Amino acid sequence: MIGTVLCYLLLPAARLLRALRDAFFTCRKNVLLAKSPTAQVGGISSVPSRRSVPEEEEALLQQQLEEEAGGLHSCESALAVGKVSATLTSDWLEGSELLMTGLSNLNVASEITWCSDQQHDELHTLMSLGPKEHVVVTLAKLPEEESVATVGIAAWSAVRTQTDHQISGCTPSALEREDEDTAVLGWSLAHDTEIVPEEVTAWPVYDTGQFQPFPAESSYHEILWRDWEDLCIQLAVPELGSENGPLFEFRVMSYNILAQDLVEQSPDLYLHCQPDILDWSYRLPNLLQEIQHWDPDVLCLQEVQENHYWEQLEPTFRMMGFVCLYKRRTGKKTDGCAVCYKHNRFQLISASPVEYFRPGLDILNRDNVGLVLLLQPLLPEGVGQKATSPLCVANTHVLYNPRRGDIKLVQMALLLAEVDKVAKTVDGSYYPVILCGDLNAVPDSPLYKFIRNGQLSYHGMPAWKVSGQEDFSQQLHQWKLQTPLWHSSLGITDNCQYVSLCQTKKSDRRKYSRDFLLQFRFCDAACERPAHLILWKGVTDVKPDRPAHWPKHLTIVNDPDPELFFPRSPGVIRHGLNLTSAYSHFLPQRGRPEVTTMPMGLGATVDYIFYSAEPIENGNERGRRLYRDGALKLLGRLSLLSEDVLWLANGLPNPFCSSDHLCLLASFGLEISSA
Repeated sequence: MIGTVLCYLLLPAARLLRALRDAFFTCRKNVLLAKSPTAQVGGISSVPSRRSVPEEEEALLQQQLEEEAGGLHSCESALAVGKVSATLTSDWLEGSELLMTGLSNLNVASEITWCSDQQHDELHTLMSLGPKEHVVVTLAKLPEEESVATVGIAAWSAVRTQTDHQISGCTPSALEREDEDTAVLGWSLAHDTEIVPEEVTAWPVYDTGQFQPFPAESSYHEILWRDWEDLCIQLAVPELGSENGPLFEFRVMSYNILAQDLVEQSPDLYLHCQPDILDWSYRLPNLLQEIQHWDPDVLCLQEVQENHYWEQLEPTFRMMGFVCLYKRRTGKKTDGCAVCYKHNRFQLISASPVEYFRPGLDILNRDNVGLVLLLQPLLPEGVGQKATSPLCVANTHVLYNPRRGDIKLVQMALLLAEVDKVAKTVDGSYYPVILCGDLNAVPDSPLYKFIRNGQLSYHGMPAWKVSGQEDFSQQLHQWKLQTPLWHSSLGITDNCQYVSLCQTKKSDRRKYSRDFLLQFRFCDAACERPAHLILWKGVTDVKPDRPAHWPKHLTIVNDPDPELFFPRSPGVIRHGLNLTSAYSHFLPQRGRPEVTTMPMGLGATVDYIFYSAEPIENGNERGRRLYRDGALKLLGRLSLLSEDVLWLANGLPNPFCSSDHLCLLASFGLEISSA
């Protein structure tokens, strides 16, 4: 910890404050989670418990307490908490205070609420039961907003949202669960009930010999700790162009939050999870707390369920300062993609939804969608006559099916065509682009290389190989990609551009002036007799003589397009956006690949944040195009985890992470130039 603080002291002041805030928040949450007595830490719930206990049940419980407490010595109650009941609020401790606060002091570090004498006696009764007694009592006459430190557990242990039969001393019929308003956002820890530990369910299909839940003394925060990687030191390298003036800094998050309908439609994928942590009422506060903490300026979400978006997410994000746009998947699907941006950081120029379903085209018969926004950064007052270029942000969720790589390629071509239209400037260059999403393709797969390298030769490639998710090479019959990949009626060229935007240019190609055509009169091809040409006397036996003043090596002037005379090879698709990944996809300190999701216990990277960069001339390393930062610079990123780490945490989702994907977060700087 001391080394980390010393490293932070080397950072600029503004970035230091933000980094410390992130560390203090995570430390606070981690300490709270660490104090849970069970190996499976409960998590966070913003919805207060509203279960009601009938009076006769409450009386029986109280009588049982009095009978058991009667035989105990009064000296065992000497460690009672006194006349206080601590209530945890959503306001976190200041970072410096938290770091100086021991675990033993956290029980009284939060807001203090005094109890009445009767409540104080009941607390003494609870404390007298000893640490091994796990009995939960609903104290009478306590206000709803107050909570009681329960004996046998840490006062601020994070607990799961329990089903009725999991509360000790109560039968299922004795509890009535009222409808809970899951949109209430308290982001506080629920600590009014005790947990009956449940046995962890192992992964269903694969050999679980290597999987062991982490020991009770280890907590989720210790297993799932994610560091912030500050990459600003790279900007000091001269060839990266760091001396271009101030930067407009902002954060971008990409997050597949797992639609609840998809959880319920595919329960077999989540057999390793305890049922309680899959409830939306449990997952929603966790997701919102995570987003609120990292405080992105641009938020790209996938698998956003429509009713949850309009009823809970959009109103909450609006309160957090976001402007949100949403595109639901076509057909009968209930989820979609959302892009949110802070209204005090950006202004919307245009928004373009993209539907990948096209009637009549078999290769585009799926319901995936995307969103492309053009945003104008808003500079703070006092900057003077300064300006930044607009920023294009794209978000998508590509088809999952590992066997249909052909569909994935066409969906990506459609998205890139829309980005090309939105981000292209008048002079033919592009505004900076950030492309986020769940692409359902692994690093170094053909689809990944197509996005990063700008071209792909696909003819004859097995369709399953495009995404690299699974290996179907042993199958006898494999579908292979054919040329052309899509029908001309789609209106997309092999350069991933709309044909309608290229029509003017193409029509100009066919209007050649006489002077332009005369340039080819004495070119090499016109002055050499082809070997296979039949010799006809007086017709094909005459070779034109090149005048002395005519240049031997012709330089064509005003050539509309060299591709007119040198057409590109069929079976190749290209784009000109120059995109590279914000992540390296490998953890050098662990010697393992990064993981963003863990379906059926197998870790993989399928989520990405790509951004515009400048290709290095003649820069190519083992088939990978090399880039350097241009006007848009990568300043930092939130580290990912490896597969073995997620195995220790029982995979995804878990009580700490409420989605089957990890969020991606990157910090960028956009050059500010004189207006």
